[in-house]
Amino acid sequence: MTTSKALNEFISEAQEIIDALSKDLLKLGEARGGDPDPDLVNRVFRGAHSLKGMAGMFGVSRLGTLAHAAEDLLDDVRMGRVPLADDVLDLLLEVVEIFQRMIAELVDGLDGDQPGGTTPAAQDLQQRIQARREGKAAAGTQDPLDAIGIDASVRNVLTEYEEHRLRENVKKGVSLLRVRAAFDLADFDKGLSELNGRLKPLGEVVSTLPSAEAVSGGGIAFDLIFGTGAKLAAVESALAGLPAKAFVMGQPARPQAAAPAPTSGPARRSSVVAAPPAAAPAAAAPASAPSSAAASAPAAKAKAAPADDRRTSMAATGEDSLRSVSQTVRVDIRKLDRLMNIVGELVLAKTNLQRVSESARGEQVAPVELSAQLQRETRTLERKLDELQKGILEVRMVPLEQVFDKLARMVRKVAREAGKEIDLRVSGGDVELDKLIVEDLSDPLMHIIRNSVDHGIEGPEERAQAGKARRGTVSLAAFQKGNHVVIEVKDDGAGIDEEAIRRTAVDKGLTTEQASRDLPHRDLLNFIFLPGFSTAKKVSELSGRGVGLDVVKTNIANLSGIIDLQTKAGEGTTFALTLPVTLAIIRALVVHCAGRTYAVPLNSVLEILSVRQAEVRTIETREVVDVRGTTLPLVRLSTLFRLGLNTPPDTMFVVVVGLAQERLGIAVDDLVGQQDVVVKPLGSLLSGIRGVAGATDLGNRRTVLVLDVGAIIEEVLAGERALHEANR
Repeated sequence: MTTSKALNEFISEAQEIIDALSKDLLKLGEARGGDPDPDLVNRVFRGAHSLKGMAGMFGVSRLGTLAHAAEDLLDDVRMGRVPLADDVLDLLLEVVEIFQRMIAELVDGLDGDQPGGTTPAAQDLQQRIQARREGKAAAGTQDPLDAIGIDASVRNVLTEYEEHRLRENVKKGVSLLRVRAAFDLADFDKGLSELNGRLKPLGEVVSTLPSAEAVSGGGIAFDLIFGTGAKLAAVESALAGLPAKAFVMGQPARPQAAAPAPTSGPARRSSVVAAPPAAAPAAAAPASAPSSAAASAPAAKAKAAPADDRRTSMAATGEDSLRSVSQTVRVDIRKLDRLMNIVGELVLAKTNLQRVSESARGEQVAPVELSAQLQRETRTLERKLDELQKGILEVRMVPLEQVFDKLARMVRKVAREAGKEIDLRVSGGDVELDKLIVEDLSDPLMHIIRNSVDHGIEGPEERAQAGKARRGTVSLAAFQKGNHVVIEVKDDGAGIDEEAIRRTAVDKGLTTEQASRDLPHRDLLNFIFLPGFSTAKKVSELSGRGVGLDVVKTNIANLSGIIDLQTKAGEGTTFALTLPVTLAIIRALVVHCAGRTYAVPLNSVLEILSVRQAEVRTIETREVVDVRGTTLPLVRLSTLFRLGLNTPPDTMFVVVVGLAQERLGIAVDDLVGQQDVVVKPLGSLLSGIRGVAGATDLGNRRTVLVLDVGAIIEEVLAGERALHEANR
């Protein structure tokens, strides 16, 4: 019986393999029209095999059965029996999607046979895979290897896969070389690794065989069969400095005088690979897996809707979420070692504090000296706690490529459904965010990119008529900006039809015709973030129900972030998401207002001003202050939270906060200071309060609220729009 702990381990390992499969399959898809990288194909094959073995070991039979079908198809691909065409790649990517849904069912304790479960979809997919395998092209009658005169003794020791790769190289018309290399027995693995590393950029190492020819010395020699389009001189140049020499197949390999000889005994097939493999997967690769350089890789059409319609209902697609079901974070052991060292130093600091406490009780030291000792130990404790906090945050951080890779798979699927040609360009995948933020970010990004693909990018013919390239481009970029991370989704489509937004807003009674003409550009675009707002004339399976961007904005606000939108007709649209790096432990500015204490995340604070009441002006009932020639909107915290009337002081403090390009001044009565705080959720009953991100304990057993700067900025902007409409 599989225990809960064992199941969790399976889910964590399976999720990692599935993510790697998705990433590698997309890499295969990028090489359109070319010969797929055999190393990459083998890595995907091994991933499916490992997943099948793990599923069998843990009793997850339905996942194992599908993995077996995928493994069979991948074996046909790697052996050249089935070409890696678009339809085959689509089948394999669909397998990955079903895998993901199966893992989600395991987490939720659901049965795949229930309505909406994965069993019917998996069975249908297995049948389509089998049909595709049975429809493979018949093999030719003439073997290309017969024409090149390879010695029978060599062919007899080649595996079926190596013979296939040899045939593929012959078909491509590249040169076949035999590379003779001899190494010392003590470090031949390192020598082979370096040799393969130099050869890899020039071609493919098809096989690595131990040489039967004896040479002087006491080492071991190898013959590598190498296919390359480069000239022999280029290969010899790459081998410079190594005890190796290249010969055209069919020419004798002359022993090198200085090379050591192999050990005595009959020649056998070497199991040595080009480089030591990484940690093996849960199940070993099959016997037919290559022992050449390929084995050295680490294991590990609906009609398009109008371009101005920027929302979609995910329920119609069958792809509910891109969230990872595993809550596991892979951590470098060196990071854990540093945390353990810090904990050890904290124990030492605790011991010193106990010693000082005992001295105080025994009155063994003078008060002045006791105070100095306490201050010294307190500073040490504070420094080590700060290091521990940074270390904990570091292990919570994960690269954004974890979600970017899933989005790439989704782009391919949606583009094919919409009959469009689209390239996804990704940058900044190494930028890190808190694991929980990354997971909560998956679905908003999915909504935005689906809209860019489905509604932003025009069809190939329409793009050609407009003088654009037939293939559209969606760019996904992430970069650090101060204490925040900015994620941009940009497309080169038709842009948002602002006139259509204006007409829809007027038709829905959200504004008048004249007022809509006077609205600032940003305020007009913000209508698309309202619930139920859609410019589509017709409801389709993919869109037109006005569901999407309002949810996106809400989810981003829940992460204390803000979303910004820019568009230009005929050139495309850009969504920019500005988010904090973490929501767990933050540095906060503690303030007082109307007798209450609040914490403002310091990563959103730009500056603090001292403003006299006489400097506050009112524009259209909204208070503002002038800051270096710029008008800054002002909100009084006491008014925002309806804390009751309080007499404003002659001079107040204004905390200037900002996210993206938005700026706002928050008026408070007093400043207390800065402090590290751990943000705790408010619970379900209070989670809907706008402007509050959570609560924290300041250390004096007083619980205070932590402000949500993003939500406050959005609240003030929404109020300004409402006032603007009322005054029209």
